[in-house]
Amino acid sequence: MTSETESKIQDSNISTAELISHFREKCKICGHHRIMHNELGACEGVMNKPCTSGCDKFEAE
Repeated sequence: MTSETESKIQDSNISTAELISHFREKCKICGHHRIMHNELGACEGVMNKPCTSGCDKFEAE
């Protein structure tokens, strides 16, 4: 992780546990974890395989 990113996390007052919980949530549409979704909400798949669910918006379970 870059020092710039680390600094942003520290400045946000978000704990590591909260970040982990956030990214562990799964999408109702494709079933992949939030971390697999890009900044636009589209799923980029897992393990270098594209997601074929048509997911274009993250919806937590």
